[in-house]
Amino acid sequence: MTKGFFNTPVPQNEPVLNYGPRSVERAALKAALADGRSKVTDIPMYIGDKLVRTGKKAEIRPPHDHQHLLATYHEGDASHVHAAIDAALAAKAAWENLPWEERAAIFLKAAELLSGPYRAKINAATMLGQGKNAYQAEIDAACEMVDFLRFNVAYMSEIYAQQPPVSPKGIWNRVEHRPLEGFVFAITPFNFTAIAGNLPTSAAMMGNVVVWKPAPTQIYAANVLMETFLEAGVPPGVINLIYVDGPMAGDIIFNHPDFAGIHFTGSTGVFQNIWQTIGTNIHKFKTYPRIVGETGGKDFVLAHNSANIDVLTAALIRGAFEYQGQKCSAASRAYLPKSIWPKLKEQFLAELATIKVGPPEDFENFVNAVIDERSFNKITKYIDNAKKDKSVEIIAGGTYDKTKGWFIDPTVIVTTDPYYVTMCEELFGPVLTVYIYDDQDFDEILTIIDKTSIYALTGCIIAQDRYAVAQATHALRNAAGNFYVNDKPTGAVVGQQPFGGARGSGTNDKAGSMINLLRWVSPRTIKETFDPPKSYRYPFLDKEL
Repeated sequence: MTKGFFNTPVPQNEPVLNYGPRSVERAALKAALADGRSKVTDIPMYIGDKLVRTGKKAEIRPPHDHQHLLATYHEGDASHVHAAIDAALAAKAAWENLPWEERAAIFLKAAELLSGPYRAKINAATMLGQGKNAYQAEIDAACEMVDFLRFNVAYMSEIYAQQPPVSPKGIWNRVEHRPLEGFVFAITPFNFTAIAGNLPTSAAMMGNVVVWKPAPTQIYAANVLMETFLEAGVPPGVINLIYVDGPMAGDIIFNHPDFAGIHFTGSTGVFQNIWQTIGTNIHKFKTYPRIVGETGGKDFVLAHNSANIDVLTAALIRGAFEYQGQKCSAASRAYLPKSIWPKLKEQFLAELATIKVGPPEDFENFVNAVIDERSFNKITKYIDNAKKDKSVEIIAGGTYDKTKGWFIDPTVIVTTDPYYVTMCEELFGPVLTVYIYDDQDFDEILTIIDKTSIYALTGCIIAQDRYAVAQATHALRNAAGNFYVNDKPTGAVVGQQPFGGARGSGTNDKAGSMINLLRWVSPRTIKETFDPPKSYRYPFLDKEL
């Protein structure tokens, strides 16, 4: 095996299995799905070395089958937040003093478990709990999570290898990359199991201890991740998984003197409130906390009149409707030139008509249910308002049904106003709004895209004209932290496209790269002099003879 810094394995991206008919992986996944549906799993909190069951249970139901009880989890209160903090701090000394190679070995083992014996289980949990189809679960829960673990180990070794390049004769200069002084709070979202696993483990890998609060709608898969981490050898107290009210947890954690950092993915409003609270309480902390967050997006597809129609059609459908548009990077606004719109529209609508909507257990379904009733109601309200608005036209979808699950058909809105509400506000669902522009207004469209949204997460340009590509790449350099040329604006791969956005989309600390791990260490410079001066006097002080 190829070796990197400190002889660590050089990571390779985990191969994506295709789950085709009669494949081994398809059979294993089908069996895991059946097993998951056959029982009601009882999910505890993980605090220190204890599996905590409070008796106050909340239900987990598949978003595509809300009449089926999949699992229950035990809700905690303020006492469990305090207990998780205490357990983390109690584990801190032993964990941070453990040789980094030992920490690396634990997370490399976790990667092997998820790549092998836990693969079907984590994918099935993500399908059942979060409503992803087989392929979306595979690229997320298995492959991206494995990639995060393997690549982060490599990045960790690279960080430790970074030392001052010069040590003059008689002096040794070195840098120690210490974990933060205190504990890290990880708040993770529903939409990516890999994000839920990466946020606590990236900090823990660098010697930190973590209190982890997942979104309630991701707890089913989070439990499988925690089982994997423990089997891999993560010591008790290093990662503590709790299910508690967010504001209550924040009130305790953001007033604790040992709070050292937050790793967050979620809504912009929540993150801004957290930032404000940390600022207000800054005098209470032993150190200045690290604030790392990835929030929302209003991601765009820009087409030039030189665009390949097939490429553009695929980018629009995959970018907007994979995982029901519930990706921070999902395409939700498109700017299309008038000259190619008639041909594009015909092909686009024909392709949309072939898409099947239904539960993820049926592998023929490309689109599944949105995550919960709250999301369903929010998205369908935008759709209903569009139906009443004579200035827009719904050319596909606009239909929905919550009888069995939270199903919304892929919906396409065409507007004559580039600032129409669904061109500006984040919907987080299977709704794409299209604005048709005059070909000669390409320069103006670049300005409109840049100014329309508070977000700057992802975007793409579809064009064959290289001058147009270069112009858009430069003009939109602040509008997207991840920018794609002739590809959909989703699907960043660990080690290939470090992920994150600026403006209202977050602190752009680039998960999937060394940049993110640098946020979880505090360097200490050490200078050792082997033959130190024995007098304060410098030669210039001597008298001239």
